[in-house]
Amino acid sequence: MTQDPAVSSRWRFILKQFSRRLWVRASAIGAIGVLAAVLAAVAERFVPFEIPGSIKADSVDTILNIIASSMLAVTTFSLSAMTSAYGSATSNVTPRATKLLIEDTVTQNVLSTFVGSFLYGIVGIVVLQTGAYGDRGRVILFVVTIGVIALIVFQLLRWIDHLTTLGRVGETTSRVEDAAARAIEARRQNPYLGGSPLPDRKGTDADGMTPVKAGAIGYVQHIDMQALSALAERIDGEIHLSVNPGAFVYHDSTIAYSTSVAAVPEDDIAPGDALRRAVTIGNERDFDQDPRFGLVVLSETAQRALSPAVNDPGTAIDVIGRATRLLSTWAEPIEEQEPKFTRVFIPALTADDLFEDAFMTIARDGAAQVEVQLRLQKSLSALSRLGGSDFRAAARRQAALALSRAEKALPIEADLKRLRDDLSD
Repeated sequence: MTQDPAVSSRWRFILKQFSRRLWVRASAIGAIGVLAAVLAAVAERFVPFEIPGSIKADSVDTILNIIASSMLAVTTFSLSAMTSAYGSATSNVTPRATKLLIEDTVTQNVLSTFVGSFLYGIVGIVVLQTGAYGDRGRVILFVVTIGVIALIVFQLLRWIDHLTTLGRVGETTSRVEDAAARAIEARRQNPYLGGSPLPDRKGTDADGMTPVKAGAIGYVQHIDMQALSALAERIDGEIHLSVNPGAFVYHDSTIAYSTSVAAVPEDDIAPGDALRRAVTIGNERDFDQDPRFGLVVLSETAQRALSPAVNDPGTAIDVIGRATRLLSTWAEPIEEQEPKFTRVFIPALTADDLFEDAFMTIARDGAAQVEVQLRLQKSLSALSRLGGSDFRAAARRQAALALSRAEKALPIEADLKRLRDDLSD
C-alpha cells in the first residue's frame, strides 16, 4: 500500500501548532523540574569523590519551601496578568490579535519556569522527607536549587519588563505587523508556494479537468505543496489549486482541479482524498501562509479605533503607516525562480486583494475624519509610485474609492477642499 504523501507534512503542521500552546511548554519544563529533583537523589551514587562541606536537610528544606510557596503565588498572579492582557487586546485591538499574545514565547517561557520551579520545590521536599538524599545528594540538591533561584530571578526581571507592554495597543499591533511581515516576505520569496502560476481558465471544468470539493467548512490554513506534487507524480497528471491559504470554503467548494488520472492500485489512497488531506481546513485563519490575514487584522484594529466608542484616530493613522510599510515590501522587485513543484499550479495573490484588505474598511469608517483621509491619501499616493503596473493601479483605485467616500461623509466643505488641495500638490 502506498503511503499517503500528505501525512508527514500534515503532522509537521499539526505539531507546529501544538508546540505553540502554553501547556505544552509548561508541561515540558515542569517535567524537567521534577526530573532534576529526583536525579539529585540518584546522582550521588555516581559521584566518585567526597564533596567537601555538609548541608543539613533542614536548610535545603527551608529553601525548597520558600520556592514552592512563592512560585505558586507568582504563577497565580502571572496567569491573572496574562488573562487581563488578553482581555485588553480583545477589547482594544481585535480578537484575532489575541492568538499572537497566546503564542508569545516570553510569556510561555516565564510561566513555564514558574511552574517548573514550583514542581521542583514540591518534589524536592517530598524526596527530602523520605531521607533519600545522602550527604552528597543534599549538596547536589543545594547546588541545583541555587541554579533554580538564579533562573527564577532572571525570569522575574524579564517578566516585570514584559508586563509593561503586554496587551497594549501599540505592542499588540507591532506583533501583528511582524507576523504579517514574515508571511509577506515568505510569500514574496516564494510567490506560488513553490508551485507554478495558475493559467487563466475560461471554463469551470476546462480541458476536462476533474474538480475536487473541500468536503468541509472553514478557512484554508495550510497547503502542503510537496504532498500535492507527490500526488501529481503518482497520478501522472497536474493539480490546479483554486484557493490560497485564507480562503473560506464550503462542503461543495472546489479547492482544486486534477487532470486525467492514471490507473491507481485498488488498495491505494484515492487521489481526491489525498488531495483533501494536503489542504488543511480549520475554524480560524493562520498567519503563517496567509499574508492577507495580517493586513486584515491590522485593518480591524483601525476599525476598532475609529468606532464612536473608542474614537482614537491616532491608532488608525498608525495602522495606515504599518500597512504602507508592509505593502511597500510586497512591491519590491525580486528575481524570478524556477518552480520547485512543476505539476502543481496555484493562483497568485493579487494587488487589488491586498489593498482592499489593508485600506478599504479604514477608508469607509474614517471617511468623516479628515486627518485619517489625509494620511490615507498620502500613503496610497506613495504606494502608487512603487511596484509594477498592477500594484500601482490597485493603489490608485483605492485612493479614488477613499476620496469618493470622503466626499460623501466629510461634514464641512473646508475639510474636503483641504483634502483635494493636498491631492493636487
